[in-house]
Amino acid sequence: MDGPCGPVPVQLRFTTGHTSEEYVSRQAWREATLPCCPLHPQGGCGFARHGTYARVEPAGAQIARWYCRQGHCTFSLLPDCLAARFTGSLAAFEAAVACAEESESLERTADRLRPELTDLFAAVRWLRRRRRLLKYLFSVLRGLLPERFADCLPQVGVFRSRLGCDCALVQLRAIAAPWLG
Repeated sequence: MDGPCGPVPVQLRFTTGHTSEEYVSRQAWREATLPCCPLHPQGGCGFARHGTYARVEPAGAQIARWYCRQGHCTFSLLPDCLAARFTGSLAAFEAAVACAEESESLERTADRLRPELTDLFAAVRWLRRRRRLLKYLFSVLRGLLPERFADCLPQVGVFRSRLGCDCALVQLRAIAAPWLG
C-alpha cells in the first residue's frame, strides 16, 4: 500500500512519556487517539477505532488500533516505551545490549539474560541480533545527525552519556521521529 511518498506506515508512534510498567498500570492505550486516517486525511473512508491487540511482553500491555474501511487497513499506535518488531520494552532491549558491551563473554551474558533457553546458541543469537541492530541504529544516527552524534562510538554507554539519560533508545525514538516512517 503506497501513499504520496511511498509505503504508508501502519504502526505509528504514540508519545506517552511512560515506562512500560506505567503504560500497563495506567492502561494508557485507552488514552491513545488517532485524529484522522493516514490514508485519507480528508475523511470519508469509514475510519474508526478497532479495539486493541495484546503484546506478549510486558504482560498486560495492549496496543490501540484503528481501521480504514476503504483502505482495508489497520493502524496501531505503539508507545515510545515498547520495542517495534521485538517483544518487550526499549529499556530492556537496550539493557541487554549494554550488558553485552560491558561483558568479556557474550556467551555468559546471553546465558545469564536468557536462562530459559536451553540452547546456548539460541541465547547468543538473540543477544547478537539486538547488539547488531543497535550498532547499526547508532551508526545511522551518526550519519543523519552528525552535528550531534558524529564523534560518538556506536555503543549504548556512549549514547546514554551524550543524551544524559538512562535509556537512550526512548530519547532517540523522539529525536529520530522524522525518519521513522
